[in-house]
Amino acid sequence: MPHLPQTPRLWPLLWPLFVELALGMAVGVVATALAARVSDTAAGAFALANHVQITLFLLFRIVGAGIGVVLTQALGAGQREAARSLALAALGASSRIGLLCTLIVLLAAEPLLRLMNAPAEALPLALPFLQVLAPALLLDAWNASMAGVMRAHLRARDALAVLVAMNALQLVLALLLMPKFGLVGFALAVLASRLLALALHATLWRARLGLRPALADWWRWRRAEVAAMMHIGLPGAGENLGWRLSFMVSVAVVAGMGTQQLAAHAYAYQVLHFLLLSSLAIGLSMEIVIGHLVGAGRLHEADRRLRRAMRLAFGSAFVAALAAALAGPWLMRQFSSDERIVALGAQLLWLAVLLEPGRAFNLVVINALRASGDARYPLYVGIGSQALVLAGGSWLLGAWFGLFGVFVAYVADEWIRGLLMWRRWLRRDWLAHARAARRRVRAMGTPA
Repeated sequence: MPHLPQTPRLWPLLWPLFVELALGMAVGVVATALAARVSDTAAGAFALANHVQITLFLLFRIVGAGIGVVLTQALGAGQREAARSLALAALGASSRIGLLCTLIVLLAAEPLLRLMNAPAEALPLALPFLQVLAPALLLDAWNASMAGVMRAHLRARDALAVLVAMNALQLVLALLLMPKFGLVGFALAVLASRLLALALHATLWRARLGLRPALADWWRWRRAEVAAMMHIGLPGAGENLGWRLSFMVSVAVVAGMGTQQLAAHAYAYQVLHFLLLSSLAIGLSMEIVIGHLVGAGRLHEADRRLRRAMRLAFGSAFVAALAAALAGPWLMRQFSSDERIVALGAQLLWLAVLLEPGRAFNLVVINALRASGDARYPLYVGIGSQALVLAGGSWLLGAWFGLFGVFVAYVADEWIRGLLMWRRWLRRDWLAHARAARRRVRAMGTPA
């Protein structure tokens, strides 16, 4: 059985992913800051609309999580023709899911925002922003799939180059358009930047991977390949969607507390996005590495690599969260001059010292379990904890302790799920799934 000539290394995947994620988050922080210059209400409206968009974007995980795992397993096993078919299948499936999400937002933007308990003063700002942003969901679906295919082929630096160009254009256009058009200006900047990314991805597919999708490939439903992706993607998307829906419940709880609490929550979460960068980059990189190793049958090596990555993720998460907590008041003043909002946000960042190490387990170990083919256990554990601890805890603790109580629920959820995932890995319950995944990959075609 052909296999990779050498073990995929973490660092060449990790640093481009880290920079890519940091750039994407930096643009979000800049946009939030620009919205905050208009008013704290505009910042809250921006956050609410983004939560709706991100929730729908998680539907792409049905394809994204699946293609990231199955494609790396196929490449690790030397199944090049199967890998090509999987890449094209991901493109066609993304078109259908992206179009569905676009239509949902266009037709149901206001009910979705009201479901989020949007304050009356924020709704008129959030509604047009979300509606103009709707077509970007289709573009994001294509770009996410095409970037995932690039990374699975170990072309992380090419994927980074596309993101740099996309975010540079988005940032420049946002700075130019937001002073005049407000949140709608940011939505227009997003649309233009996604079109550029799509053109660049298509060029790189041809130049780096030899993939030239025909017009029919952008819509074709490849049943066998999609089924292989769904085997991993559906549980992965379900777990992610469960977290997002539970998190939206917590945001709705916060929104009911008032505009100040909603703004403090939005600003604190912008900082948390940066704190999870290292763990997220390590988790996504390890998913690629372990997928290749599982496809090649190197299961003991996959175990060793994950344990080393987990130590790195846990340590970096703690150090980053502690630094943010110490700088909390200064960080919050970059978003708001309201001292009540600054004080609330700074308090929340101290809880991040507990939150982020727990989150490291989830961002790294869950991706490793999925890459091994063990996708259902994270779904079952995740849905239970998210519904009872994240959503239920936010509602209960929020009623008693306000915004502080909501963040305590976040901490409890991350640690409960994380420790259960780590226990699953240490007991090696994933090995049977990894062996079954390798058998499925070997049955997909003849090695190139």
